Amino acid sequence: MQQATAHYRMGVSALNENKIQQAFVEFHKALELNPNDREVLNALGIVHMMHLDDNPKAIEYFEKAVKVAPDYSEAYNNLGYAHEKAGNFDTAVVYYKKAISNPLYATAEKAYFNLGNAYYRLRRYEVALTAFKSVLNREPNVSVAYMRMALCYNALGKYGEASTAMAQALKLDPAYNGSRDKAIEDLTLKKLKAAGPDENDIRDYIEILKY
Repeated sequence: MQQATAHYRMGVSALNENKIQQAFVEFHKALELNPNDREVLNALGIVHMMHLDDNPKAIEYFEKAVKVAPDYSEAYNNLGYAHEKAGNFDTAVVYYKKAISNPLYATAEKAYFNLGNAYYRLRRYEVALTAFKSVLNREPNVSVAYMRMALCYNALGKYGEASTAMAQALKLDPAYNGSRDKAIEDLTLKKLKAAGPDENDIRDYIEILKY
């Protein structure tokens, strides 16, 4: 167990330094020594999802993690995100809710934020707003939650509320310091590199900023 823990910690350190292959090797060494370590299984899922572009394998590891530890909210949240990346938004919602259902989940705001995004993609804007408000109830200074709320209000035709939410987001984000001009300039550049739904989101952000 001590050896497994040591390899896991070395894997985390390597991952933090963006040494992906080294992290991959260390996590597998840990898994060989302790096949039922939920944190190692979750870490391997993250590596496959975020760095190796292998979503099916990531889902496999996250599912193993929650099978070993049915109350492991972090893995449920990651499992939801993997399904969201695959476009399975209804399935993602199920797992985000599973993560949130654990009252001991210390960072539930992450799952609430992801839940809001999944509902937004499903065009369920009112429940998406509720999820983003739940983020802000826990962490009041999350600027991106206000930005996502602005998108929801905009989609609902509540343009005044969209503008107010966006203004609050700009106020909280040190990169913009309340400046709409800075935000428009930055988002215009990001739009050039974006595609699909992300590009549409940025286009809508810019539209809201011009209200």
